[in-house]
Amino acid sequence: MGVLIKPVSTEKTNKDSEERSCYTFEVAKSANKIQIKNEVEAAYGVKVKEVRTLNYGPKRTTRYTKTGLQVGKTNAVKKAVVQLEEGTIDFYSNI
Repeated sequence: MGVLIKPVSTEKTNKDSEERSCYTFEVAKSANKIQIKNEVEAAYGVKVKEVRTLNYGPKRTTRYTKTGLQVGKTNAVKKAVVQLEEGTIDFYSNI
């Protein structure tokens, strides 16, 4: 599983999965929609209707300390919202 990194589980994604059968995954930055679709279909055995991707840039922070200016940033993230034609994905079945 090189394309899919992990599923995203928040209140908003749980609501989307229940109401619209949309599931959100964190994916590799170099992944395209066709690769994401094939990976989800192979991993979970479902039929994918649509894939939408979102690129989030890093968040930059600046702090003033005794030793001077500290600059930092978070990592950039790419997410994919996958809509299924039918069926569901159970992330918690193997716990």
